Parts: sequence; C-alpha cells; structure tokens
Amino acid sequence: MHGLSRSSQVRASPAPLTVTAQGNRFCRQLARLAVRSLYQELTLYPKPGLVSLVDNGSHADMNAGTFMRSLFALRHYFYQIARAGLRGAPFAQLQQLGMQAEARMLAATGGINTHRGAIFALGMLCAASAYCRGQHIGLSPAALRATLLIQWGDALSHHTSPVAAQHSHGLQVASKHAVGGAREEGALGFPSVFEIALPRLDATLAQGRSEHEARIDALFALMAQLSDTNVYHRGGAAGAQLVRQRSAAFLAAGGTAHAGWLAEAQDCHRAFVQRRLSPGGAADLLAAACLVRQACMLDEIAS
Repeated sequence: MHGLSRSSQVRASPAPLTVTAQGNRFCRQLARLAVRSLYQELTLYPKPGLVSLVDNGSHADMNAGTFMRSLFALRHYFYQIARAGLRGAPFAQLQQLGMQAEARMLAATGGINTHRGAIFALGMLCAASAYCRGQHIGLSPAALRATLLIQWGDALSHHTSPVAAQHSHGLQVASKHAVGGAREEGALGFPSVFEIALPRLDATLAQGRSEHEARIDALFALMAQLSDTNVYHRGGAAGAQLVRQRSAAFLAAGGTAHAGWLAEAQDCHRAFVQRRLSPGGAADLLAAACLVRQACMLDEIAS
C-alpha cells in the first residue's frame, strides 16, 4: 500500500474522469468483492437473530435463498456504482443507481428488504474505492473515509432515499428513539465500519484466530455499540438494550478467545430469535468492513 499520508491528497475532481480498460477491470474486481463480502456475512454462523445457511433467525419471510436471489440481482449494481465513483460522479448519480438497485432487489425477493442497508453502505464504499484508484490514491481505511467525507460528505449528510422512506420504518424509528441509523452512519463516513468493525477484525486476526472468528467478534462489537434501527423497530428500546448487553457480555468474556464462545453465541442467537430481534444494520456494516479490508488488500497486491 502507498501509506496513510496519501489520503491527504483526496480532493473533489474538477471534471468527470475517463474510465480506462484498467479502471473497468478494477471496478469489476470491486464488484466481485462486494458480492463476496455479502456472501461472507450470509454464511457466517452463529449470527444472533439473523438469516444464515443454518436457519432463518428471527425472520419468517426470508431465508438464505432469498438473500442469494438478492445478491444475484445486485451484482451489476456494484460495478456500475464503482464506475460512477471512478468518474467522480456527483452523489445524485450514485443515489439514482442505488434506487434502481433497491427496485431490482425488491423485484427479485418479492418485495422483501434483504440488502437495502448494504446497497447504500457497500455501494458508497465501491464508489470511494474506485475514486481513489482513479486519482492514484493508495487504498487504505483512512483514504476511503476521507474520500467519502470530502467527495460526497455534504450530500451524505442530507441523504434520504425515497424508495427506502416508502418501504421501511428506519426513518420513523430513528426519529422516535433519537438514534441516527444508516443516514447518520453515512454522513459521518461510516464510523462503525472504520472505528469498530475493522479494528476488531484486525485485533482478532492479530491474535492468531481465524477469519470466521474475526467476523464473529466484529459482529458482536457492532451489536454492542450500534444504534440499530432494525432492532428498535422489532424490539423497541428494551430490545435494543438486550442486544447491546448480551453483545457486550460476549466480548467482555473474551469473545472468540473464550473456550465457550460458540455455545454462548448460539444461546444469544436463541434469545434474539425468541424476541424476534434482528440486528440487520450490524450485519450490513460487517459486510462493509469485510469489503474495505479486502479492497485494501487488492490494492496492496496490485501495487
């Protein structure tokens, strides 16, 4: 990688950039990584309250097959938004691509919201990664976050998706419980990705544990700290408190470093399912963190 200092070179481009064959190839690689990251989140288990290949978690209306149909419908979106980011497209164009992707997702799933949060988070990260590549800025977490804030920060702070507002309760829940939700995450450059999930992934891997264990720890770290509108919608303030308490207790016991972590995570899963709690926001941000980490590794290999 080219070092964190290059993140200071991030500036809004004065004019659209030309998409070269090399740029196209990079965008396709990014799109594959985005889909792979969502698949890695789907296949993770135990994952309290969430859909996996093992069971449907707290959901009666979706299963792993629903998520796979959604992934298939989104594969071109990540390439398209990466190309737009490479050109330095304004946020309005990125938002339009996201709205089209939401429509394709809903068509593929019969109206079920599987990946709305991921469309926003991973889409913006694909755009930021491609923008960095187009500007010859080495990919790093610091550079990506700086790009999000400098290139699209003003628009992100005012972001409201008309499709999301029409089909989800996120905005109403955020207002009722005074929590930020996805809009605030985006406006601040996804702090939960860069300040919570990525450090936890790195810490677990540095201790010699597996990628699977690192993702489990990162998910619990997100659940312990995130104001997840998905949880508030299903369980109210009491449900949100339970999620935070159980997740914090799991980490305080050592996370996946504890010999009994698997049984504890499975017990947490059963407790969330019993109360129909589903921390989908944490799942989306875990996938986003996986994308950031893999995109930066891709850039390191290429350089």
